[in-house]
Amino acid sequence: MSALTQDRNTPRAEGDVRRGTVAAAVKIFAGAYLMRNSAGHLVPGQTATGLVGVGRAEEQVDNSGGAAGEKTCTYRPGVFRYANSAGGDEITAADIGAKAFAVDDQTVAKTDGTGTRSPAGVVDDVDAQGVWVRFDAALTNAS
Repeated sequence: MSALTQDRNTPRAEGDVRRGTVAAAVKIFAGAYLMRNSAGHLVPGQTATGLVGVGRAEEQVDNSGGAAGEKTCTYRPGVFRYANSAGGDEITAADIGAKAFAVDDQTVAKTDGTGTRSPAGVVDDVDAQGVWVRFDAALTNAS
């Protein structure tokens, strides 16, 4: 395609709600954080490699008996609070701006678990109730 020679009506995705196809044999709960696998399908947050966090599930989707891509799930990128890990994996204020790694669909950790965890997002804040994680796949991949 060549460069523009006149104005162009460029489409825009409105709002901050997205939809993605769900991986095979998974159940997603509303409020869980979601990750995208290497095939491009959504899975609940989990300890695994090859995933990247994308946002919070806005609905429950049960694809337990389905094939990859058979169902879709609405999710929202942004900043959401999830549970903090403990001990050496506990995230503190000193970790703001660093990656948070997936433990399960509601818990994040400071480390990649010796190469067993994928990045969920970027630590935005930490308080007594948990870790505020910024879910933006492009930002997380670039960090």
